[in-house]
Amino acid sequence: MTLFSVEGKTVVVTGGSRGIGRMIAAGFVRAGATVYISSRKAAEAEKTAAELGCVAVPADLSTEDGAAALVEAVSARESRLDVLVNNAGATWGAPLEEYPEAAFDKLWGINVKGVFGLTRRFLPLLRAAATPGDPARVINVGSVDGIRVPAMETYAYSATKAAVHMLTRHLAQRLAADSITVNAIAPGPFESKMMAFALNDPATRSAIESHVPLGRIGTPEDMAGTAIFLASRAGAYLTGTVIPVDGGITAHG
Repeated sequence: MTLFSVEGKTVVVTGGSRGIGRMIAAGFVRAGATVYISSRKAAEAEKTAAELGCVAVPADLSTEDGAAALVEAVSARESRLDVLVNNAGATWGAPLEEYPEAAFDKLWGINVKGVFGLTRRFLPLLRAAATPGDPARVINVGSVDGIRVPAMETYAYSATKAAVHMLTRHLAQRLAADSITVNAIAPGPFESKMMAFALNDPATRSAIESHVPLGRIGTPEDMAGTAIFLASRAGAYLTGTVIPVDGGITAHG
């Protein structure tokens, strides 16, 4: 196995039908992994799976039944899981005086509880894949907005993504003895449905790019490359890390 190879590994990517999840899933497929993607919308999941050459498992991961259905579907076909990518998430923006408490309930459920619950449910398959020299990997998708204060009024989003980063560290400490690493990727601006409202407007896009030290929006290769690194032999000795993939935004201040 070469240093950055993930060939032959089994990978689950939640929220894999579009945006960052699709970027990661596509990267793993091209690198020779067997990939399962989940999405709340069955039609989107099936369409993406057909385009990428992976397996779709429609599931609403904000519910316990949805998480259980995903684990059961993968367990029916696989005896081990090498990589779990917890990418499914949501955001909510509104002015402070109008910000609903329901936003915190919804985003806590999918962004934090969803990550915790699915990781716990997949532990038997992750443990089956894990060895000291080649640990099983959990990769959580956080956000630069969980590291620095965002310009937009997305209070529940930034709070829950900060929680994802701490949950990553806590799980990493607990699961190290099982040869399971847990790391997080904190993306900056990438092409996604979550960012479309801003990036589809040329003036807003230019303003966002101007605040990125490297001067551009992230590409699918930037995102997939980081996930593949964490899942390969090259990333086997990392656990409990939060890696900003943001063109230098968080380093810049």
